[in-house]
Amino acid sequence: MTSSSYTDLTELADSAAPGTVLIRRGQSATHALHVLSGRVTLGLVEMGHWSHQLGVVQGPFWLEAASTLLGHPHVVDAVSETEVQLQWVPIQEFQAQAMAVSEPAKSLLSDLAQAQRQQTELAVSRLAKDADARCAEWLLRHAEPADQHGAIVVTLSQRKRLIAAQLGIAPETFSRVLRHLRNLNLISGGGRVLALLNPQGLRALAEA
Repeated sequence: MTSSSYTDLTELADSAAPGTVLIRRGQSATHALHVLSGRVTLGLVEMGHWSHQLGVVQGPFWLEAASTLLGHPHVVDAVSETEVQLQWVPIQEFQAQAMAVSEPAKSLLSDLAQAQRQQTELAVSRLAKDADARCAEWLLRHAEPADQHGAIVVTLSQRKRLIAAQLGIAPETFSRVLRHLRNLNLISGGGRVLALLNPQGLRALAEA
């Protein structure tokens, strides 16, 4: 999925094509959104690009249910990865149905929603850590001696797309960071093997 394919959902449609922005962080919901089928990516979109990705959910799944239940703005952006089938429930109806339980259960549900939202906010705040710092930390964690001369290398045993997902960033961001680290003479090489030219510099970047 490329950023140029992103389109906003302009109406309460029953389905949405890949690359459709289903919810935007910071906006308050008027409806609870239930993804009946299909995959949706959650994370942070900046200037039309994924800056950070939290993960992918598979329908059936309620998007940002905790924020909707509490009546708070969304914490993350949600973009359809595949075609999705959708169900919309007015927020007042959703809240009333969810809270139509005994008082102890209502209190528990509210506490769980608060906790889940706080966990999401914490995850988003951690993603705010600079992508360069997270990549430097990952490289140091996967470093190993290459030869008797003490050279340190990292072998990319996974596809860059999968590594980027572990770091919570888009694949293109991971490639950009590697280019930046090369320009800083912190790493060298290409393909599957990277040499760590300046481990101390990478450590300072990771701790920044």
